[in-house]
Amino acid sequence: MVSLDDAVTARLEKGGKRYEILVDPDLVDKWKKDHDSVTLDDLLAIDEVWHDAKNGDRPTEEKMIGVFGTCELSVCVEKILTDGSIQLTTAQRKKMVAEKRRQIINEICSLAIDPQTKLPHPVVRVENALDEARFSVDPFKPYETQVKDAVAVLRPLIPLSFTTVKLAFKIPGTNYGPVFAMVREDLQREEWLANGDWAFTVEVPAGMKNDYIAKVGKRAPDVVVKELK
Repeated sequence: MVSLDDAVTARLEKGGKRYEILVDPDLVDKWKKDHDSVTLDDLLAIDEVWHDAKNGDRPTEEKMIGVFGTCELSVCVEKILTDGSIQLTTAQRKKMVAEKRRQIINEICSLAIDPQTKLPHPVVRVENALDEARFSVDPFKPYETQVKDAVAVLRPLIPLSFTTVKLAFKIPGTNYGPVFAMVREDLQREEWLANGDWAFTVEVPAGMKNDYIAKVGKRAPDVVVKELK
């Protein structure tokens, strides 16, 4: 459990009222990628939802049910972190942006090459190009989804070449929600099959293929996947 000194406030504004929880800023991104990877005990400083955490003002049960449909803590936490905002100090934001930026740069350097030399770009070259492009990093958006945006601003500045693969997936319709949330930015085609399964196609860097399949499989254990030519 994160200490009160290190926790930050996650806040949802609804019906003219604030609903707040105190969370570990370093675990929010991990929780968003996979809810089951972080326990509420580790994520929260206090197992409570507040109107005003600083002043100890708690919402009534009636208010909670009106906004969240329940008083169950996990449901309330999910809605606040999904639909609300997180209040970071300047130092916390700076630290998280630096770490996310490092992840983005490492991903690009590991997946892309200079087509002229057939070698990866040095980290410093990618860093300088992102600075030149004034690329802005979102501390709470998964770095994997920001790599695409970074590559788009880098292409006019440095030559980049990626080898990609097309993957076709078929999952049970019951797993649609969590899988769609993960793959929606990569979707090329999708369709619902007569038996209730959901089929979709994505194109991803070849170096990400195994990790991508594993992530989908974690959310849909009965996934069927095929690499398209």
